[in-house]
Amino acid sequence: MYRSHTCGELRIGDVGKSVKLSGWVQIVRNLGGMSFIDLRDRYGITQLAFNMEENAAACEMARSCGREYVISVQGKVRERSSKNPNRATGDIEIAVESLTILNESQVPPFTIEDESDGGEELRMRYRYLDIRRNPVKEKMIFRHQVALETRKYLSEHHFLEIETPYLIKSTPEGARDFIVPSRMNPGQFYALPQSPQTFKQILMVAGMDRYFQIVRCFRDEDLRADRQPEFTQIDCEMAFVEQEDILQTFEGLTKSLFKNCLNVSLPDFPRMDYDDAMEWYGSDKPDLRFDLKFVELSRMKGKGFSIIDGAESVYGFIVKEKEAAFSNKDINDLTEWLKRPQIGAKGLIYIKFGAESIKSSIGKFYSDEELRTLGNDIGATTGDVVFILLGEKDKTLKQLGDFRLEIARRLNLIPEGVFKPLWVLNFPLLEWNEEAQRFFAMHHPFTSPLPDDMHKMQSTDKNTLSSIRAAAYDLVINGAEIGGGSIRIHDRTMQSKNFEILGFSSNEAEKQFGFLLGAFEFGAPPHGGIAFGLDRLCTIMQGNTSIRDYIAFPKNNTGRDTMIDAPSSIDEKQLMELNIQLKV
Repeated sequence: MYRSHTCGELRIGDVGKSVKLSGWVQIVRNLGGMSFIDLRDRYGITQLAFNMEENAAACEMARSCGREYVISVQGKVRERSSKNPNRATGDIEIAVESLTILNESQVPPFTIEDESDGGEELRMRYRYLDIRRNPVKEKMIFRHQVALETRKYLSEHHFLEIETPYLIKSTPEGARDFIVPSRMNPGQFYALPQSPQTFKQILMVAGMDRYFQIVRCFRDEDLRADRQPEFTQIDCEMAFVEQEDILQTFEGLTKSLFKNCLNVSLPDFPRMDYDDAMEWYGSDKPDLRFDLKFVELSRMKGKGFSIIDGAESVYGFIVKEKEAAFSNKDINDLTEWLKRPQIGAKGLIYIKFGAESIKSSIGKFYSDEELRTLGNDIGATTGDVVFILLGEKDKTLKQLGDFRLEIARRLNLIPEGVFKPLWVLNFPLLEWNEEAQRFFAMHHPFTSPLPDDMHKMQSTDKNTLSSIRAAAYDLVINGAEIGGGSIRIHDRTMQSKNFEILGFSSNEAEKQFGFLLGAFEFGAPPHGGIAFGLDRLCTIMQGNTSIRDYIAFPKNNTGRDTMIDAPSSIDEKQLMELNIQLKV
């Protein structure tokens, strides 16, 4: 063994012990006849002491070491004369008797410190160095802890961890598949799974009534900070259950993870209908850490202001006690922010309820008395500001939802270290795409409608079909979707009908999903499930913004791994073996 102890292990009670340590050189300090090395491994840092008078050879060798050299030392633990209270091993040091350089290192391209001087692109190119840094290392450890606690909880609740294939059949719904050519079947292709959805349903048919898998998934889609082409799900399915059973089980999992990994006790999760979430917050993943709940303001119509009178909908929210925080310049800046193409609002209406007067962008059309009455009706008082948007309902609510978040950020209304989970329920089963002139599944094609809405599946009326609610649910924490799932269709006739509504011919449905439809004819039990994004869950739990921090080797915004330079071209011989010809 190259070590008897780790660099984070030794304490004052170990004084006098002969030990052997190995690790990386964090820093070398030369002070006259003494030299010191901070030796680091993933467990911590221990100070090594070298004395020129006692062991000149070892001291000279220490002075030849550079940052990130890999070394091994033998020596005795002794009490430090100058202790470091900020370090777990700060009461002791090693009086080194012998040193061996196991491997030298070039000068790192950035400092291996908590605060590094390397930009993200540089650190991703040398990810193996970046992971040595405490902030990254600690995130890897935390991710492991979350995965471990997940396995413990689910195993205790009689779930079986079962692997499903990575080489599967391509399906046309959802995000784009990553395609893998088959050498042994020329002209045919596998796809990498976007999720194990159909396999876990088949496991329910197979009698494996409680399944889970911490599984890699793949989606060939445009990337953002919270998106990666490959990511990890906590994927689960249960048979002989109703929606309430699933919500209780996985609310329990979430509470257990927060308690065991963060020592945070979460209260029972509130529940909110999809329609209410959109009506009140303009989002199906509302952030409840702050207020700014929407109010419907059609009562403002009928005062002769054509822009409001002619609007399909009028909505706003109240910012309490912040009237002084919004100057004319601030209002103009917010208006321009709303007009950006990403938001697309045409303008902003405001009402400032000052102590002495009311200031408003619509003051020409509404008297102070009318505005004061409006304020009283919706709960706005002196010192408050009301912001209002109008237009097509769905678009206006979405714009106001984005604006709500921006106001919260600008006013620092979002508290740190606070967690507000909730279940969002009763999503639409279908969403209409105007461009394609067809319905798409809001979640996926295997989601069951609510029992009360099943009869609507027989309709051909677009509005009726649009009104079908799904037995679907999302877990939302602090404005981020952590997981989502549904009760599944387990009847062939119902599943075939859903495929028909989604535009599949019977032949197409059979070709793509015949294996699942066939399985439903052999005693498929009622079942449902959920999938949590493991990377995103870790990100939210630690109050961060990017899932890349919790992935050992992430891709950049163009889907590239800059460390190994992938994707890359392949040899012509390989292309020929795969019967692939590239267009030049």
